[in-house]
Amino acid sequence: MKNFISVKDAGDINLLVQQALVYKANPSKDKSLGANKRIGLLFLNPSMRTRLSTQIAAQNLGMETIVFNVGQDGWMLEFEDEAIMSGSTVEHVKDAAPILGKYFDLLGIRTFPSLKNKTEDYSELYIKQFIKYAGIPVVSLESATLHPLQSLTDIITISETFKEKRRPKIVLTWAPHVKALPQCVANSFSEWINAWNEADFTITHPEDYELDESFTKGATIVHNQDEALKDADFVYVKNWSTYADYGRIYCNDPKWMLSNKKLQLTNNAKVMHCLPVRRNVELSDEILDGPNSIVTQQATNRIWAAQVVLSELLKNAG
Repeated sequence: MKNFISVKDAGDINLLVQQALVYKANPSKDKSLGANKRIGLLFLNPSMRTRLSTQIAAQNLGMETIVFNVGQDGWMLEFEDEAIMSGSTVEHVKDAAPILGKYFDLLGIRTFPSLKNKTEDYSELYIKQFIKYAGIPVVSLESATLHPLQSLTDIITISETFKEKRRPKIVLTWAPHVKALPQCVANSFSEWINAWNEADFTITHPEDYELDESFTKGATIVHNQDEALKDADFVYVKNWSTYADYGRIYCNDPKWMLSNKKLQLTNNAKVMHCLPVRRNVELSDEILDGPNSIVTQQATNRIWAAQVVLSELLKNAG
């Protein structure tokens, strides 16, 4: 593993899951692995779980962590090559990234899409420019189109929860929201579940909310939520904005919010969400506070997902 940007960097997913659960049982087992090593965590947008879990994971490995809020704590960065920097940007990534590569041994980057220009967002320019110019391993803390640490966390959570000797049925369901959100969590979850190939996978959403087929190919797409939920073992709830007519809200039907009544259609399914969640908009209180919710377990597992990824990057970086 040279970088960690998508499932393509993961290698054997089940092996990563096993190693993550070893760290969960013994967080300090590789305390010397990151001794005298430093990780920089760069955030271009807000974060709570990703920021804290990655810091804890790095510290469990003996690393020093430094968090930097780009734009808030430093200069506005320019990412376009050959840009004429006569606007609001002050420093080019070509100048900043190589310096960060000298300051740190690993670099974590969190970016966010504009939801205005699909071509620009899906080019993943920001994170690719850091990889190009920093010269050290880069881990995505969420990008414009993907959230690989979250998706690895999700598979860890499913794996440790489901013990039957059959393929679980996993349903990713769209949920209402008060504003347009990126597709990155839904894209990433779809990509990872399909690559894992250990479950029967269904995606349900209103018409016109189709995700990029490059991430969903292999999944069953259903526009009737009740039909999709039938016999589900896990229900992953997430909002996303439209992909084809990019970044829009076409539907905000509250009937799509998961409730205990809808949960009766499932196989007593466990309910997942990446958090933060808009209570009684995306998910009802009765679900989040009930016995089927595993969102706290899921969020806690963010530490072990980050720890196994950082350990692999450290080992391969020598």
